[in-house]
Amino acid sequence: MSEIFSGGTIPKQKTILHMDGDAFFVGVEVARNPKLKGKPVVTGEERGIVSALSYEAKALGIIRGMPIYRVKKDFPKVLILPGDYASYARYSTMMFDVVRRYADDVEEYSIDECFADLTGLEPPLKMTYRQIAERIKKEITEELGLSISIGVAPTKVLAKVASKWVKPNGLTVITASTAPDFLAKTPIEKIWGIGPRTAVLLQKRQVHTALDFATKPLAWVKQHFSKPYEVIWQELNCISVMEIDPMPKTVYSSVQKTRTFHPPTNDKTFLLSQLSKNIEDACAKARHFALVPKKIAIFLKTQNFKYVTGTIPIASPTNAPEVLISLAGEQFKGMHARGVLYRTTGVTLQELVSDSVSQGDLFGSTDRANKFELIHKQIDSLENKFGKRVVYLASTHNALKRKKIGTDPDDLDRNLLFL
Repeated sequence: MSEIFSGGTIPKQKTILHMDGDAFFVGVEVARNPKLKGKPVVTGEERGIVSALSYEAKALGIIRGMPIYRVKKDFPKVLILPGDYASYARYSTMMFDVVRRYADDVEEYSIDECFADLTGLEPPLKMTYRQIAERIKKEITEELGLSISIGVAPTKVLAKVASKWVKPNGLTVITASTAPDFLAKTPIEKIWGIGPRTAVLLQKRQVHTALDFATKPLAWVKQHFSKPYEVIWQELNCISVMEIDPMPKTVYSSVQKTRTFHPPTNDKTFLLSQLSKNIEDACAKARHFALVPKKIAIFLKTQNFKYVTGTIPIASPTNAPEVLISLAGEQFKGMHARGVLYRTTGVTLQELVSDSVSQGDLFGSTDRANKFELIHKQIDSLENKFGKRVVYLASTHNALKRKKIGTDPDDLDRNLLFL
């Protein structure tokens, strides 16, 4: 038995809440259009694959990542929607704001889940921890029309176990005394931070449940695994060592835009136009966060799911698509192969820095990029007022003209929080 569960001294405990949106993207769509409630719905039309699905769609056998064309063919009654990522971001903010009514320290872990430190809030709020969670759940459901699941526990790892215990629309509280019962019923591979390979290694050592791992001596964990797994062991033993990070996420290390189309093609003009569209969208997102990249990576994915990639350093970091499209076009020449069919294009803006700290150059390219950036800020303002794609580059035209063979809507913001 572990030092904790065998009756050792338990340190002063925290109370951590984990909130997880139930099928969040689809949940937002239902909140905006209640007529969708109870129907099989998937989002991801613009990406060519299922990015989110309702529980009704899941019951039919649809899974995340399934190609949209297959959903249309095999499940003709399923409603397929393009992702509205601007709306998802807005609902995410409103959802987290409800949690902040009750807790000061809230960590936005992803667009649809957060942690909150409730420690010590029972006396001032005159509610139990369960009642605080119930109040948060009630207000999010009534005000936003969203279904969420909440877990409350002494640590972040245990709170994640709790939030997944009953889904959808669940609320589960784990305490130090009940933790062993929950962990005994949780497969080790279901624990946050335990990947498939580590799970296999643990199973070979007869560790099949979370309780098997938690009751191993700490010395055994240190002997066989690295520091992160020692942290997981401590968290499973009700020792809170993973801190809440209350800083909202506003800066990103990369921005990625991809497009899958059907049928696959070898058409150079079409592929370059898709890359142009990828770059326009990625640059718009970078401008949204006032960021510029130091590198740009492009890729082509073949019909056989093989990747061809290329990375280009940017001498003068910029979020003007004209400059990056020129660089990508040169790289594309060495990547495209005759006779090979491609099904996806993608762009990643890497090593992002604030647009206020990007450096100039000696050959005038910075001045040129700055002029383009000023133009695109005006275009951004126009699109905010009149809608997306009121102005776009000529190099993107073919991608929009032939949109019918793909799966993309005219929505620049569709990947606002996807990296």
